[in-house]
Amino acid sequence: MEGAQARVQDAVNSMLNTLDREHLRKMQADMYKCSAKCCENPKSSLEDVQRCVDQCSQPVNKAQSFVHNELQNYQGRLQRCAMDCQDKIRDKVKPDSADSEVSKYKGEMETCVLKCVDSHIDLLPSLLKRMKEVLSKGK
Repeated sequence: MEGAQARVQDAVNSMLNTLDREHLRKMQADMYKCSAKCCENPKSSLEDVQRCVDQCSQPVNKAQSFVHNELQNYQGRLQRCAMDCQDKIRDKVKPDSADSEVSKYKGEMETCVLKCVDSHIDLLPSLLKRMKEVLSKGK
């Protein structure tokens, strides 16, 4: 099961690295350049500079919030799938189930969870594509 968790984590990390390289990093660079320009006018008040810097950071903050929400939704879906596996097995186990039956059910549970992992890893390319589209439009 730890291997399955590692596979999901690796796949998600790969997706996040792609998003960072192709979208988020440029947005952050633009934010820093914009913020630096806010500080160039010596006649600007402290409040004006802060307001300008806050405006510069809005696109990055929105993008990061969007990515965070998408990852939470993805994680929730994976957890619900695993919980469904657990519920199905729990319904099969009886108080008087023999150890051999319990072992069999444990194997069924692991197989079910591995199917969840595989199906959710398969969802990542379409999730990445959708997130790229949203981030591209947000510029």
